[in-house]
Amino acid sequence: MSWKPESFDNPVEMLSRAAARKELKWLAEEIARHDRLYYQNDAPEISDADYDALRRRNEALEARFPDLKRADSPSERVGAEAAAGFRKVRHRVPMLSLGNAFDEADVRDFVARVRRFLSLGEEAPLAFVAEPKIDGLSISLRYEKGLFVQGATRGDGSEGEDVTENLRTIGEIPDRLDGEVPEVFEVRGEVYMTKSDFLAMNERQEQAGRKVFANPRNAAAGSLRQLDPEITRSRPLRCFLYAAGELSEPVAKTHWEYLAYLRDKGFSTNPLAERCDGAEAILEVYRAIGRQRAELDYDIDGVVYKVDRYDLQERLGFVSRAPRWAIAHKFAAERAETVLERIGIQVGRTGVLTPVAHLTPVTVGGVVVQRATLHNQDEIRRKDVREGDRVVVQRAGDVIPQIVEVVDDGHHAERPEYAFPARCPCPLATEVVRPEGEAASRCSGELACPHQQLRRLIHFVSRDAFDVDGLGEKQVQAFFEKGLVRTPPDIFDLEAQDSTKELPLAEWEGWGERSAGNLFRAIEARRTIPLDRFVYALGIRQIGQATARLLARSYGTLEQWHARMQAAAEERREKPEEKKPELVGEAYAELCNLSGIGLSMADDIVGFFSEAHNLEVLKALEERLTVEAVEAPSGGDSPLAGKTIVFTGSLETMSRGEAKARAEALGAKVTGSVSKSTDFVVIGADAGSKARKAAELGVQTLSEADWATLLEQAR
Repeated sequence: MSWKPESFDNPVEMLSRAAARKELKWLAEEIARHDRLYYQNDAPEISDADYDALRRRNEALEARFPDLKRADSPSERVGAEAAAGFRKVRHRVPMLSLGNAFDEADVRDFVARVRRFLSLGEEAPLAFVAEPKIDGLSISLRYEKGLFVQGATRGDGSEGEDVTENLRTIGEIPDRLDGEVPEVFEVRGEVYMTKSDFLAMNERQEQAGRKVFANPRNAAAGSLRQLDPEITRSRPLRCFLYAAGELSEPVAKTHWEYLAYLRDKGFSTNPLAERCDGAEAILEVYRAIGRQRAELDYDIDGVVYKVDRYDLQERLGFVSRAPRWAIAHKFAAERAETVLERIGIQVGRTGVLTPVAHLTPVTVGGVVVQRATLHNQDEIRRKDVREGDRVVVQRAGDVIPQIVEVVDDGHHAERPEYAFPARCPCPLATEVVRPEGEAASRCSGELACPHQQLRRLIHFVSRDAFDVDGLGEKQVQAFFEKGLVRTPPDIFDLEAQDSTKELPLAEWEGWGERSAGNLFRAIEARRTIPLDRFVYALGIRQIGQATARLLARSYGTLEQWHARMQAAAEERREKPEEKKPELVGEAYAELCNLSGIGLSMADDIVGFFSEAHNLEVLKALEERLTVEAVEAPSGGDSPLAGKTIVFTGSLETMSRGEAKARAEALGAKVTGSVSKSTDFVVIGADAGSKARKAAELGVQTLSEADWATLLEQAR
């Protein structure tokens, strides 16, 4: 260790505030430097013991002087941002996530849903491919004319990091594909490290006096995201491939054939994959793989089931960000016992008070867990959780920590029951209310509550919203506390305001000219954003990513969406108690008729547009940003593109769900009721009032045969 403050060897209790402030600054810079040396350069200068001593000193100082904790505190950071030097890559075909099944009943439900969607009877053949779910890092490999040209991480599914040169170092990834291949061939899979290679590498790390890795998955992810490809080359990485991305032409009719094609081209596929028929067969594969799990030389956390035939996959399509034709059956979560030290309250962006269990740190499934959600007041009461209790903790789906149950240590009954707060923990101490029929308790302070203001800002810049590089939770909180950013538009005025400040950002502790400049450039790059991300970023209650995409696709532009939502808000304001959307007004009924949006969600949306402060924020954002319309799925020259369709009655050749999905995939908008704006009403057997309403309004009706003809024309 080079120079260090004179106070470093003195007990923390003896330090003055000035000395502590100076030492905390040095510790933040010194620890960050050693993190870069270790994580990015793989060239540590100090032993693990010395490094740990620096972190312990920093933690002791922060405990003694909590108000001196820095925005760049090492206690808020794990490792270094090794990916900062990687170029972003937008996936031409999104890398979507999978839905999860946690027990056999979930799997049977999945198979039954697939059959219903495809209108397949119980006896009709339905093949699946079952493959182990590798616990690694998802990647995509792009080949053009048989040559490997680009490799990327999954990232947020839409945009990942360009790690091409690092992927070239993995022997199982061919640089060239032999034989005939499509002009564009994109294959996807998982980079991982075997358990034996992991243990051997950790042994080498330990012998060299370097930090050991926590588990194979972290080792693989950290190794792939090194800025120096030679470091990646020195790490024993492997790769299983199992999915297709962009293809200029098809290479197989089934997933089972596709896996064989990959093997023929020199890729590694998982040897435990099996093709099987029906729910009971895939469950038997799951049980068999589960029995082998401990003996496998690589980590898996479940089994993935995929409908084998690609034509059926195409018919099934997607819901939200996951395919209808696949699901991940997770293994039972790992559990551990620890002590619940205290229960804290976290206020979310919509005012919901969420109780959080602060735990004595415990390792669960290779991850240190210190906090777990308690969900709500009812959950605390149901499990009878009390501060000081010994509890069982598990990571649900091996991801989200949660408390399973209380372990009676003989003193549980002596501890007082937890009293849920009647007042918000914000400085306003506003009353906590619990609307009838809801499990959540909310702060009644709305936008006046600083906790809600801060959480909305953090949501606004989160990964699935504006995703501003360098503007994470800590930075937003620092700007908020200093009064620089109070509403989203303030973010885009930050650079202009900074130039007028006596103490510009570049002179703040932990910042500099380079980091400040990088932040301002990242903010500038987000002045253009797709409409669906913009809608999601606003943080409207109940509006997640899927609903934001639905709204963007349905209304086309920000101007149109804004105008129609304001019109709906005015209609609702005049008839607040009316339960029938069509009696409230045209704009409100149009919103409610969008498939997936019910009365409650519609009221939350129009409630947002009824708040003057929200309209001010929207206006300010519109003046500062370019919001791009989200293109609806292209229907080409199809007569369905851009049309509004209503289905009524029972369809014989396909399920209602498939009909809706195929219409939306061809650029149509499916609604639940007939109005003057409806273009087609598809009438099946036993059609009722919707068919009569179409006749009254003169809306064109289609028989199921007419509908089939339209689908053929659109292919």
